[in-house]
Amino acid sequence: MQRELEDKVVLVTGASRGIGYAVSKEAARRGGHVIAVARTVGGLEELDDEIQELGGSATLVPLDLTDGDAIDRLGHSIFERWGHLDGLVVNAAVLGVISPLPHIAPKEFNKVMDINVTAPFRLVRSLDLPLRQAKAGRVVFVSSSSAQSCKAYWGLYAASKAALNAMAKAWSNELQQTKMGVNVFYPGAVRTAMRAKAVPGEDPKTLPTPDEIAPKLVDMLSPDFTERGQIYDVRKGGFREI
Repeated sequence: MQRELEDKVVLVTGASRGIGYAVSKEAARRGGHVIAVARTVGGLEELDDEIQELGGSATLVPLDLTDGDAIDRLGHSIFERWGHLDGLVVNAAVLGVISPLPHIAPKEFNKVMDINVTAPFRLVRSLDLPLRQAKAGRVVFVSSSSAQSCKAYWGLYAASKAALNAMAKAWSNELQQTKMGVNVFYPGAVRTAMRAKAVPGEDPKTLPTPDEIAPKLVDMLSPDFTERGQIYDVRKGGFREI
């Protein structure tokens, strides 16, 4: 079993279900201490039970990512307790409505942007210092090919992921002279609640589970992973520049 995250501290958002849940387990399996962030306390507790069964450890952080001040406090707490952060997986996201753009209510637009764009920005702002203090800080933004495809009726989600990609690329460029690495992960269609909401008529059994794709993402948290400013697309099985 790979243990390349032994003694590493890794923060995962949206950790109470889906991809974030699977990534948290995989990071713990590889020896990492997981800071699991999500709103759903029950899901976090179930995750903690599974991580303990794997012989790993976790710190549970029930947190609403629309609370920017709480994100600021989180970064301060991490720095005080560990002095560094080895890995960050920005995974939490919402789909929003699949709708013609003119029909989207401003309230719905703001909700999606708050979670998919503003919250990642607040995490970057709060966690930049502890990530820089790590020997090899690694950041992975979970995004979507929707950022490029911009399919009809997917404009809101696509716009939020395009903004996320742009932020990841800019931050990666700013960190060229550091030991940090920032990359993007496209999971493709995965058997999650979000996917079921987006494509309700699809047979979920035709899709990979979060547990199946999680190892590829966690590989990108390894200190030995040296790619920067790249997108890993699960469906295409390779890397390309953001």
